[in-house]
Amino acid sequence: MVLLSPASLAPAADDLQIIDGFNKTVFGAEYAPFGIQSQYIRKFRNTVRFYIHNNSALNRNRSVRSFILGLNRQIKGLKTEIVSSKSRANFNVYIVDRKDYAKTLQKSVYRREGAQTPGKCFVRSIFTARGIVRSDAVIVSDEGENLFKRCLVEEILQGLGPLNEHTSLRESMFNDRSRFTSFTRFDRYILNMLYDSRIKVGMPMANVQRLLPVVLRDVRKRF
Repeated sequence: MVLLSPASLAPAADDLQIIDGFNKTVFGAEYAPFGIQSQYIRKFRNTVRFYIHNNSALNRNRSVRSFILGLNRQIKGLKTEIVSSKSRANFNVYIVDRKDYAKTLQKSVYRREGAQTPGKCFVRSIFTARGIVRSDAVIVSDEGENLFKRCLVEEILQGLGPLNEHTSLRESMFNDRSRFTSFTRFDRYILNMLYDSRIKVGMPMANVQRLLPVVLRDVRKRF
């Protein structure tokens, strides 16, 4: 399979494409709880406290820590930290080998034996109109560097709020047909718009639309 080129080589998206991408990823969810598609803003209200469960034969701790802490520079309005206690975490990242993928989803994420275990990697967020309460990402480590990098970036970013995907988003990682393995410029726009202070947790989709052009204009100034 041919890998797509890095985001820096992709055609620049215009404002309408980015706003369309925001709406397609931030509202609704690929795996909606009880099939209910929420149409309001979901994101963390305060610091995102990550705990890394490094359960793979390969030690991926350095790569995972670097990506998580690097988000502080790449997403204005977001604060991440890595905690040493599971009880303090509101975002768990499980790094596993494929043989342990289904078991980890059932035992640690869904906490239900026999739960379905879709996808090559996975993230689940628990949220209300007051924000994301907790996210849990399961990332497979032992099936090649491309899959590991893609899963690391995609699942952690989705767990911050853009829980939906769409096949029309050619410049986005939030598209199972794309093969990006790094945080694309297109997706940086979406996450920076989402964590802009003017985009409030629980804000209905209709109310957000008038703000998006202004927020995007300001985000573009930082890239």
